[in-house]
Amino acid sequence: MTNEEPKRTLVISTIENGTVIDHIKAGEALTVLRILGITGSTRECVSVATNVSSKAQEKKDVVKIEKRELKAQEVDRIALVAPNATINIIRNFRVIEKKGVIIPPVLIGVLRCPNPCCITNTNEPVMSRFEMHGKKAVCSYCDAVISSDISSHII
Repeated sequence: MTNEEPKRTLVISTIENGTVIDHIKAGEALTVLRILGITGSTRECVSVATNVSSKAQEKKDVVKIEKRELKAQEVDRIALVAPNATINIIRNFRVIEKKGVIIPPVLIGVLRCPNPCCITNTNEPVMSRFEMHGKKAVCSYCDAVISSDISSHII
């Protein structure tokens, strides 16, 4: 008999086609689902693993979405709450593309300005535009700053 710890395995079924979002900060998987508009009443088949052991991070979350590949703007939104996430595109049970997320220097139509008087919060047909300065987002129209709880401002 040895003193080895039992080997732990994560059992989430593979997907034939779709997207796997890996290396999400532990506890943020549900925020990622909200960003993607996935609720209990949507038709996507989704697997969520939370607080999974990770070599790169102490704990992580993982989201698998069958039959859906993310749009660039969705990936930009995810990057705001999970800057270390990896997006894996799956086709025929194989990873055909794997890339890390990058917070773009300019976000258009991604965040809602916290300033109620900003032109983007009026009836004018103007999309929000924010410039990223480190972890702060600055509105290009009124200079309002979002420096905390950025996920609550995601459109």
